[in-house]
Order: sequence, then structure tokens, then C-alpha cells
Amino acid sequence: MNFLEERIVKDGIVKPGNVLKVDSFLNHQMDIALLDEIGREFKRRFADKKITKVLTIEASGIAIAYPVAREFGVPLVFAKKSKSINIEGEMYVAEVESFTHKNKNQVIVSKKFLGPDDHLLIIDDFLANGCALQGLITIAESAGATVEGLGIAIEKGFQIGGRVIRNFGYHLESLAIVDAMDAEKGTITFRAQD
Repeated sequence: MNFLEERIVKDGIVKPGNVLKVDSFLNHQMDIALLDEIGREFKRRFADKKITKVLTIEASGIAIAYPVAREFGVPLVFAKKSKSINIEGEMYVAEVESFTHKNKNQVIVSKKFLGPDDHLLIIDDFLANGCALQGLITIAESAGATVEGLGIAIEKGFQIGGRVIRNFGYHLESLAIVDAMDAEKGTITFRAQD
């Protein structure tokens, strides 16, 4: 069991409806030492890639992506879920459906922050159905950028997202892949990884 799987077993809560709550350490209250370890692990897994920027989606993805960007020494760009008066100029836009929130959002990135010279590492906290990653891939492709890889903290392996993204031919690394959860027993089964 790796460091993230151990933490999920210790502090994660399985809820009905295939919900895994990790808000005590990952996406509400954040364990900074754990996030730093996540950053180092993604740096190790993608060390052979030329990364010029890390791309994620607000809000929970930012905490995971920040230590990754710091490890690579590159800027972090995040897709916003709503347009504000502070965003000027042309934007890349993609529609994203959230498994957790059961809604659709248009996510946007200013065209001045992504371009054809960029080699991206896309990072997010969860992968369920793959909609957020597909939206970020669409934005990257619209910018003419190269997607070097995708890193996920927790993948729900029993849902289709990981399979879909891997079938597209992308290099996807998930630190913890949950193959099964039982809300009644509070148990989690992880997929064995190298």
C-alpha cells in the first residue's frame, strides 16, 4: 500500500452512492505534508517528460497541482468554472460535467496562458467518469499544446473515466486506484500497482 492509499484507509470515509470523502486531508482541509509528497511522486512518475506548465481545474485540483508545478519549477494554470470581470481577451472553453456535484460547467482558460509551445501535465484530485480530464484535454488541444501526461490523486477504477482516457492513448498515472467501496462496511479495495 502506498502513502496515499494508507491515508485514505486511515481517514477516508465511504458514503452511499460511490462517494469517497477525503475532505479531512485532501480537498477541504489539506494536509500540506501529504500534498508535498504527492508533488514529489508525480515529479518522479513524469520525470522523463518535458513539462512547461501544469494544468488543472478549480477548485480542488489546485491544491493537488500546486506542489506538482513547484516540483517541476513551472507555472500552474487552472481552468475557471465561471467567467469573471478579471478575465480579459479570448478564451478556450470546454463543457465539463461533475460526478460529485451532478452539474455541468463551462470551464475557461485565457488564451494568453496556453499555446502551441506548451507541454502540459494535467493534474486533478479525482477521476470518476473522466469528464473533467476530457474538458482539460479539449482546452489543451484547442491551444495546440502537447499533453505529456495526466496525473490523478484518486481514481475510481470501477467507473469508466480511467479506461476512457487510457483508450485515447494518454499516459495516465493515478496514485490510488479504488476498485471497490462498501459503504455499509466502510471498506475500500485498491488496485495493485507497480
